[in-house]
Amino acid sequence: MKIIVEFYRTREADDAHAVLGRVTDEAHDLDDAIDLGRRLALTLDMPQRPDAMTITAAEGGTLYSGVLDAAPPKKGKPTS
Repeated sequence: MKIIVEFYRTREADDAHAVLGRVTDEAHDLDDAIDLGRRLALTLDMPQRPDAMTITAAEGGTLYSGVLDAAPPKKGKPTS
């Protein structure tokens, strides 16, 4: 299915959304679309790190809207 992933920052004071990036792509199903969105959030060149994303179908219906992880995964060996 054809999807549109929109990345944004949310201002807590008034819940305003600032769009940081938008990508159109293909996904097999919703789980694939969410995984793709999470990977793109870490790899796309955006002016700020997004804190949330919305995935819509090309026809316009919202498929998913949610908060992204607060911090990117750490690289290297775990310390403990």
